[in-house]
Amino acid sequence: MTGRMDVVEVLAAAQTLRVPAVVDLAAIVVGALTGGLLAAREGFAVSGVLLLAVSGGLGGGLIRDVLLAEGPPVALTNPAYLPTVAVTAAVTFYFSGWLSRLTGLLVVLDALTLGFFTVIGAQRAQLAQLPSASVVFIGTVTAVGGAVIRDVLLAQRADIVQPGPYNAVAALLGAGALTVLAGPLHLPQLPVAALVIVLVAGLRVLSVWRGWEAPVAVDLPKRARSRLVNRRSTGRRRDRRRR
Repeated sequence: MTGRMDVVEVLAAAQTLRVPAVVDLAAIVVGALTGGLLAAREGFAVSGVLLLAVSGGLGGGLIRDVLLAEGPPVALTNPAYLPTVAVTAAVTFYFSGWLSRLTGLLVVLDALTLGFFTVIGAQRAQLAQLPSASVVFIGTVTAVGGAVIRDVLLAQRADIVQPGPYNAVAALLGAGALTVLAGPLHLPQLPVAALVIVLVAGLRVLSVWRGWEAPVAVDLPKRARSRLVNRRSTGRRRDRRRR
């Protein structure tokens, strides 16, 4: 029985999303660009631009690896990650004005990055055999953790907790879909990963394009009382008109 379980785990690991190195680095570059551009707009020094670029490009992965406790974070063991972020920070430091004109392209690339990071984080959690709720949590944190660190460094309220285009919401829905499809339903990992990337990226882009905002807290008893009061007032007006 143990041998069969080992074979299943090996097959599951083999089916996980193997992101090509170029795509992986491209996702890190887009995250670093976002952080670096924000630092440049705020008039930060070169150290600030570099710090926000690191948080945007590698922050989510760092949080994921620390939570999974599987040894040194990949951001530190992969020889290409930190140099890539450093070069990206240098580009944003000197060409922030030109890069700011590519807003539409950066939105699409950022959405795809959100999808990739969601899938990578959730699949890493599945390989660690974590419960479904933990898989969703790790996938979401991997996708938005860098943005949270960035906003903390900027001394502002985290963007993901404010009403606005889907970010954490898209990652949460994507991680939840991956957990169900690749978990209880046992669908192949690669098609599920591709579907989730499209889902997360599509939700993010559509929310920006259509102006959709994440839902905010609602006081249901208060809303119910307001509707009841309105109905009573409407009924009284009608009665007066009939008289």
